[in-house]
Amino acid sequence: MKKKLVSCLISFTLLSSLSTPLLAKAQENTEDIKGSLVIAGGGIGTSNHEIYEKFLSLAGGKEKAKVGIIPAASTTLQSSKKFKEDLVKYGANSDSIKILPVSNHDFSDTQKDESTWKNQVNDKKLSRTIKGLTAVWFVGGDQTKIVDSLRQNNESDSEALKAIWDIYRKGAVIGGTSAGAAIMSDVMITGGDSLGALKDSLDKHVSKNKRSQKEYEPLSIQKGLGFFKHGIIDQHMDERARLGRLAVAAYISERDKEKNFAYGVDEDTAMVVNNKDQKIEVVGRSGVAVLGMSKAKLVSKQKARSGLENMKVSYLSSGDKINYHLKSFEFPKEKVETKGFEYYSFNALSATGVFTPYGRLKAYLSYSLVDNESMKSAKSYVYDSKGSGYEIAFQKDNDTNGYWRYTDGQKDDYSIVNVRMDITPKTFKFQSDRKTSLTYKKPTFSSSESPAYDSIKGNLLIAGGALGSSNSSVYNKFINLAGGKQAKIGIVPAASTKFDSSNQFKSDLIKYGVKAENIEILPISNHDFKGTSENESTWKTNMNSDKLAQKVKGLTGIWFVGGDQTLITGSLRNENGSDSKVLQAIWHTYKNGAVLGGTSAGAAIMSNTMLAGGDSYGALSYGFTNTYNDMTQQEGGPAYLEKGLGFFQYGLVDQHFDNKARLGRLIATAYEKGNKNQLSYGIDEDTAMVVNNKAKQIEVVGRGGITLVDLAKVQANDKFPSDYKNILISCITPGDKVNLTTKEIVINPAKTSTRKNEYYSEKVGPNTGLFSPHGVLSKFLAYDLVDNAQSKEIKSYAFNQNKGFELTFRKSAESNGYWAYTDGQKDNYSIVKVALDIKPIKVAIK
Repeated sequence: MKKKLVSCLISFTLLSSLSTPLLAKAQENTEDIKGSLVIAGGGIGTSNHEIYEKFLSLAGGKEKAKVGIIPAASTTLQSSKKFKEDLVKYGANSDSIKILPVSNHDFSDTQKDESTWKNQVNDKKLSRTIKGLTAVWFVGGDQTKIVDSLRQNNESDSEALKAIWDIYRKGAVIGGTSAGAAIMSDVMITGGDSLGALKDSLDKHVSKNKRSQKEYEPLSIQKGLGFFKHGIIDQHMDERARLGRLAVAAYISERDKEKNFAYGVDEDTAMVVNNKDQKIEVVGRSGVAVLGMSKAKLVSKQKARSGLENMKVSYLSSGDKINYHLKSFEFPKEKVETKGFEYYSFNALSATGVFTPYGRLKAYLSYSLVDNESMKSAKSYVYDSKGSGYEIAFQKDNDTNGYWRYTDGQKDDYSIVNVRMDITPKTFKFQSDRKTSLTYKKPTFSSSESPAYDSIKGNLLIAGGALGSSNSSVYNKFINLAGGKQAKIGIVPAASTKFDSSNQFKSDLIKYGVKAENIEILPISNHDFKGTSENESTWKTNMNSDKLAQKVKGLTGIWFVGGDQTLITGSLRNENGSDSKVLQAIWHTYKNGAVLGGTSAGAAIMSNTMLAGGDSYGALSYGFTNTYNDMTQQEGGPAYLEKGLGFFQYGLVDQHFDNKARLGRLIATAYEKGNKNQLSYGIDEDTAMVVNNKAKQIEVVGRGGITLVDLAKVQANDKFPSDYKNILISCITPGDKVNLTTKEIVINPAKTSTRKNEYYSEKVGPNTGLFSPHGVLSKFLAYDLVDNAQSKEIKSYAFNQNKGFELTFRKSAESNGYWAYTDGQKDNYSIVKVALDIKPIKVAIK
């Protein structure tokens, strides 16, 4: 839910010694609880059928479920009404769902004064109503309002709370999201962020009365409702980067440190607690962080500053289970271990900010550490604008492991077990670096322009990678552009080393209604495929097959799967660089009305200059290279360019933009090789840019967004590479459109402007890595800048050892933000024309 990040009242003061338990040990509940819990981390999408169906199933099934919704946490009844609508959508009886009169305050969207409900919590009628329910759901907002509404002034349970406990013991399910998750444990976290929790608890010299003026929020906790007796619960874990505050809260709670895990639930995800089996199952779209604190210890590293060492971080995903008494994990049989079979081998950079590939915790630990044979340890940082902060070190131990599978099509799904985490106090100093970079190399790549066609009748659907089979908006758009369910579609498998992705895409098209006999995997490749008896490298001659070219001319849609984009161009161009007969046929079908689509590598080939390797830090630091080293080059280092196929005539395209943080490499490439009168486009995963050539317009479709880079007004210093001023950055989301020639951005009319109507008014620190909230670029710009009245500019840093870059994002005269709820109560922002300055810096860490 969209809510103010106001400081909660600190119900218990953190004392001078962390060895003093903050809360008295809660009395053990030895009763046999037959009910279950559904604890959601916030931001549940209406389309998240796993969570809704699990909740209704535990409530007795769609026909028998009797649900009471407790609105107390919110300031309006909107979220309660929306949850009721969602339950009805999933098959529950509307008459069996009641919004219960439980609140200690008035709601802003009603005529009644609901503050009078506080007096009803001991009403026998309300208790009888609750005792007739099979489920209770707590909506999100402010968790302290829930507790205050259900407890008496002397902290005894109200009759309503006793009734909830009664049905829970007898078999009802208790669920909640966001604030409704926080109340589930005995120790309830009510405020704070990771940096604030560490500073408040570990830096004993920090003046208490100055903390409210800082750009971080200290930890605050109080007693929760205690339905979950086996550890502390935190929520919004991934989006708000709360692992640090969860670690501190768990450490200062003696009981939880010794006996239990601590749990951080991601948005759009839930942990389902089965009290009878003493197990937790993860359901939803992301994961649950699990912290083991039994061997954690406080270590003094600097004067008046301490660190925490020897914590164990695990991260579980949908289908995984936790035995909370045995403190063990169970994984689906189809998940394979990564230990000894690591897929990746590259030197991952430390996680330092919005330029870090895989910059959220679960993804970073997965790709950069546990599934990477080159890495034994990895680091991140968190600090305030004065440079006071911490180093977070992650290390493989003997019991560290990863588990991997594909999910929802060809999307990676990881589970992580027992990564060691140490948190050490550090100070950071950043200074401008005015020395000419001798390592930066200008690109020598030269690409002749593809012929421009004014009358292309076909369209493009360019997907940023990791396209989910359930992403109906993208699949349906591609099929409709190809002529509907009668479409004739050819799949080009060349980018991959196996047929899995081609077969998966074919089965997805069939699922969405295309006839199987109208879909063909085309024999286009310059290499052999694994797992087949045929030697597909012989297909290289097919690029000039008249028969195959004729077949291509009869198609209404062509799809390029992901993998290595250089394999696509190598399979469709002759050795002298000229277009093969099949590539000429693809152009023919495109010009005459066919849709061309592709994901990941299949997106990279769409522009004339093709980005084929490098990362943001590497491109800005080292420039460009003429050599290509497959995986290593795809995951990092200087940028590598080749000639693309040029179907997209209006600028550069990059992909995996959010997950691989490719803004820096797109800027460097656009400055060196792009047309500064055109935009450059970075497409997020599970998202597509739909290009309408006739209207000269793009539209965003899918689950993420597109970042637009405009260099028309950029100022650069030729003596100092990667020293830029006044780059304009926009981030658009589904329903938004852009005119390809005028660069005009048309925002979805359902969204409202944030300018002079900002929802937040917070002092924010720099984005620094895995412990910084809103780590994805678009979220960082939305929450911390365009929808924040106090922010005129915000910073992030990218560095490796003692060299790096300071990124300053500024509100310009043209800046604006646009906001709406989407897919339930999930915030959806568009950001227009934020100015970005990039400055080379020297970095000192002590």
